[in-house]
Amino acid sequence: MPDYDVSAALDTDYYAVFAGIPAADRAHWDRARAFVDEALPQMNEYWDRAEYPLHLVKRMGQLNLLADGIEVPGLEPMSPLAAGLVNMEVSRGDGSLGTVVAVQGGLALRSIAFHGSEEQKERWLGPLARGEEFGSFALTEPDHGSDSVSLETTARRDGDQWVLNGEKKWIGNGASGGVTVVWARDDEGSVRGFLVEQDTEGYEAEVIEGKGSLRAVHQARIRLTGARIPAENVLPGTRTFKDASRVLVATRLGVAWSALGHATACYEAAENYAKQRVQFGRPLAAFQLVQDRLAQMLAELTSMQLHCVHLAALDAAGTLRPTQASMAKYHNTRKARIIAQTARDLLGGNGILLENHVIRHMMDIESIHTYEGTESVQALLIGRDVTGVGAFA
Repeated sequence: MPDYDVSAALDTDYYAVFAGIPAADRAHWDRARAFVDEALPQMNEYWDRAEYPLHLVKRMGQLNLLADGIEVPGLEPMSPLAAGLVNMEVSRGDGSLGTVVAVQGGLALRSIAFHGSEEQKERWLGPLARGEEFGSFALTEPDHGSDSVSLETTARRDGDQWVLNGEKKWIGNGASGGVTVVWARDDEGSVRGFLVEQDTEGYEAEVIEGKGSLRAVHQARIRLTGARIPAENVLPGTRTFKDASRVLVATRLGVAWSALGHATACYEAAENYAKQRVQFGRPLAAFQLVQDRLAQMLAELTSMQLHCVHLAALDAAGTLRPTQASMAKYHNTRKARIIAQTARDLLGGNGILLENHVIRHMMDIESIHTYEGTESVQALLIGRDVTGVGAFA
């Protein structure tokens, strides 16, 4: 048994940001909370062993937690706010599971929903959203991350087939079985999306080992060597890199929500610990320095909540601009890092124990701070928007 119980959810909401959310959105959040209660006791061990709990991915699908706001026939619709709350809550439990929502729903499902044919949507949307199939999104390459527009993977038309060659890296679910949305350049230089089932000959994927972050989800390095797929597997709505960017922009706000979930877990662990840990004859919560740190963390957390809820409203209204999503991601991952660092320090030596969760969140935040656009790239996108001057090269 742990010496301290710091995992209790406190529903921290100092400005009552979530007080007036609709009942339907609250129901999605409650379902995610029930899932976290079920999954959290398992996650430290999976994280420690670097094992991927695929049964929990399927469980999220059964509970309709993977759709990420995408409309899927037969499933209850999820507003942008509900999708954000689900992302936040799952990430409050564990960042690897939050990443599954981002990959399975945010990227793979969204790519097909935005750009797929009716036949492709009928084949994949339901199974992916229900967790019956696994999906991945392969854009990043070993030599192209922030400059992914320079992707080198090629697609050559050969009769009624496409032949793909190239490499991809950091691809969540890329070695889990299922389907991978592979982004490649065709003979004309156009950027196209291709649905590549992972048992396709010429598709080889190995799980990346040695990670110190998001250890309970598998990312893969993929090699495509003359991989042949049917012509009907190309996403017809893809022609340029902007089509891939449209998917990324839509999920960037999800990263901000995920950061909020991580930060909430760290803050609440710190508050719980401060009330339970006794030093010099009284609880840490009775010391001025500790109260100051809690106030600092709470202020940062509240600002993160305001960013997310306001941008969810803009998203629902159809007025969310790409750089506003960039601002939310930029702001929230930075603040999450600060909150995690402060919480880890406040817990002292107990802060590095997995049983107290903070160190796991602290390490996992390092990944979301990078993926779907680094801090530097988001800053340049925002800077270009406010100055009218591009500074990428």
